[in-house]
Amino acid sequence: MSVDLKTVKRVAGLARIKVSDAQAETMTGELNAILGFIEQLDEVNTDNVEPLTSVVEQTMKKRSDGVQDGGYADKVVANAPESEDNFFMVPKVVE
Repeated sequence: MSVDLKTVKRVAGLARIKVSDAQAETMTGELNAILGFIEQLDEVNTDNVEPLTSVVEQTMKKRSDGVQDGGYADKVVANAPESEDNFFMVPKVVE
């Protein structure tokens, strides 16, 4: 796959990037080089290769899922202007 000058200008327009004719010529060559490299990667046989998230084997550090603190809702709402059954009371906004 290759990119021509018209395609570069169209993509620049879609990205709302102002590109001069000289810059578009340079970008055409750069984008074609990038696409050529990607085509080389497509030639690599990856049939028996498992997908990786990292090149180093790691396990996620996870904390236990348990209640660690709480049971003091009355202290939480102690400074509230109005509360009822340990819930904040707020004025009705929409009627």
